[in-house]
Amino acid sequence: MIKEIYFAGGCFWGTEKVFQLLNGVLDTTVGYANGTVSEPSYEMVKTGKTGHRETVKVTYDNDAISLETLLEAYFLCVDPTVSNRQGEDVGTQYQTGVYYTDDESALVIEQFFSKKKMEFDVFCVELAPLGCFYDAEEYHQDYLIKNPQGYCHVPLTAYEAVKKLNG
Repeated sequence: MIKEIYFAGGCFWGTEKVFQLLNGVLDTTVGYANGTVSEPSYEMVKTGKTGHRETVKVTYDNDAISLETLLEAYFLCVDPTVSNRQGEDVGTQYQTGVYYTDDESALVIEQFFSKKKMEFDVFCVELAPLGCFYDAEEYHQDYLIKNPQGYCHVPLTAYEAVKKLNG
C-alpha cells in the first residue's frame, strides 16, 4: 500500500537525503508544513514568522518498508533534545516534528515516540496531524543530489547508519 508521512528534521536538504537512501521510499518532496501562511516562499519561511517547518514529504510502499523503519532512520539523523535547532541551523523553521495524515500512522508514531522518549531526559520532537504542506521551490528539491558537496547538518556517519536499515 502506498502511504505518506511528513518529517521535519532541521534543514530539509539533509533530511530528504536520509529518506532517499531507503529501499521502499518511492518519492521525497521538500516543503513547508503546518504554518499559518498560504503558499509561503523560502524567503518568508526563513524569517521564522510563518510557523512553517522545513519538512520532507515521504511517499513509501508500506509493503516494502515499515513506518517504524522510517522513524528509526529519522531518529538516527536528528537531535530530539533541542527545540528550533538542528546542527548549526537555528530558527522555528528547523523545529523537528513528525506529521501524519491518518489515524493508523498516528498510533504507530505515538507508540514509537513513547519508547523513544524514555531514552532522553528532554524530548522536543513535535507529533501532530499534518495541517498543510506546500512544496518548496524547485531549486530545493533533490538539493544534495544536484549539489553533492552542499551544506548538510546530518553527519556522514548517520547516512551510513541509515543505509544499514536496508538489510
